[in-house]
Amino acid sequence: MILTDQKIRESIRDGSIVIEPFDDKNLGANSYDVHLGAELAIYRDEILDAKKHNQVDHIMIDPVEGFVLRPGRTYLGVTQEYTETHKTVPFLEGKSSVGRLGIDIHATAGKGDVGFCNYWTLEISVHQPVRVYAGMPIAQLIYFEISGEVEVPYRMKKSAKYNECCPHPVESMMWRNFP
Repeated sequence: MILTDQKIRESIRDGSIVIEPFDDKNLGANSYDVHLGAELAIYRDEILDAKKHNQVDHIMIDPVEGFVLRPGRTYLGVTQEYTETHKTVPFLEGKSSVGRLGIDIHATAGKGDVGFCNYWTLEISVHQPVRVYAGMPIAQLIYFEISGEVEVPYRMKKSAKYNECCPHPVESMMWRNFP
């Protein structure tokens, strides 16, 4: 079952969901809007290698002019909001207004895990050039109830690759899966 606005507020009060900063105006009937942070990252190399640590360059979004995303690139963005989920499964979905601009905010990884405590890295691609701005609503978090107890929350997993709290876009750590 998906948490409603009332249940999300209750979960924030009891600490089982953390959203910082939290603003009630971003709370929908059954979701919470998150915003694009001021930093993007792009991979340095044209050809990426899943077995290697692919390096990125960081770009600050101009506060007035924004930044033009171009097709054919993968941009890594980050949410302004830091989140924690201790009893629910968070799903990050693009807002329809963002999708109608031809912006995809995640290539595959829209689901978080119980125990995820971090900023969300966004895997952004576009179908035509689009100017974006830091602070614009970019996605929404939807919370699903779980059935049963979680034995090892994400933040406690030794194999978790994205546990280090980071307010910057984080590149793929797939290379850590290879010996």
